[in-house]
Amino acid sequence: MAMATAKTIDPDAIPIVDIGQLRDGSDPGAVAAALHAASQRLGFIYIRGHGIPKSAIDAARASAFGFFRAPEGDKETVRISSRHRGWIGVGGAKMCDEATADLKESFVWGYQNADGRAPADHPLRGENQWPAALPDLEAHAMRYFHHAHDVARHLMRGFALGLDRDEDFFLRTADRPLSRASFVYYPAQPSDAPDDQFGVSEHTDFGVLTVLCQDAVGGLHIKDAKGDWVHAPPIKGTLVVNVADLLARWTGGAYKSTLHRVVNASGKERLSLVLAYDPNPETMIDAREVIGKDPAACEEPITCGDYLVWRFGRAFSYRKAEPTTA
Repeated sequence: MAMATAKTIDPDAIPIVDIGQLRDGSDPGAVAAALHAASQRLGFIYIRGHGIPKSAIDAARASAFGFFRAPEGDKETVRISSRHRGWIGVGGAKMCDEATADLKESFVWGYQNADGRAPADHPLRGENQWPAALPDLEAHAMRYFHHAHDVARHLMRGFALGLDRDEDFFLRTADRPLSRASFVYYPAQPSDAPDDQFGVSEHTDFGVLTVLCQDAVGGLHIKDAKGDWVHAPPIKGTLVVNVADLLARWTGGAYKSTLHRVVNASGKERLSLVLAYDPNPETMIDAREVIGKDPAACEEPITCGDYLVWRFGRAFSYRKAEPTTA
């Protein structure tokens, strides 16, 4: 069977926004307006001026490849924990209920303090797991995490300004964020793979915001407003950010969380550095605070933590699906 394909995207479909003037405060309003406009279309944006040093990206990539190319026994020492920290092997994730398991491996970590500890105060937060065989991985991973998390916080300020809210509106309860980072490794997809096999099957992202650092291999497909799959090719020096489900819910659907997938038809390894930004678990996702008090236009309020537990239970084979709905 043939591998899934996608069209070449219109260059204007995913805008490139330089956030340098948001980060340095010289013209945050102009950047906010550009972010706001893009988020109401496909909800995908290329970001320049993000401020992550190339050295931090290169070191994170090198450590990630070192991990995924290590003997399986080394990876097994940090197999995914009940707190969603560690290694998920091929077949351990399925982002769409009806889909074939994704052809990828992941290594997941999150916030920890200067002593290397993390609070176990929520089902999706706890101690990070670092493989003893790769002693440099922790430092490189945490350096990248902090840089990418700073980008996400700047973007959340920009979204708030674009929605005519105080710039800290989305950051009011973000001192103990549920944010997670992942190294995601896609082996070369066999040319004879079935047509329902993907690096990642079509899905929307669960949380508030995703910050993606692609490599040069490509393979990210986005479903456009016409229902066609289009390529989102790597652009040197940029990140790709996308609105995720909780931000769409928080804005009453004004910002779009769009279906996307990964098809690694390159014949090469593909590696992504991913930051999934989420605020504190108790943060109430309530669109009425953003778009007004009309309950007909809003989904029921839900905490960030409760929503993520529900979605994770459906997506990852190591967790039991929660019987609740959201």
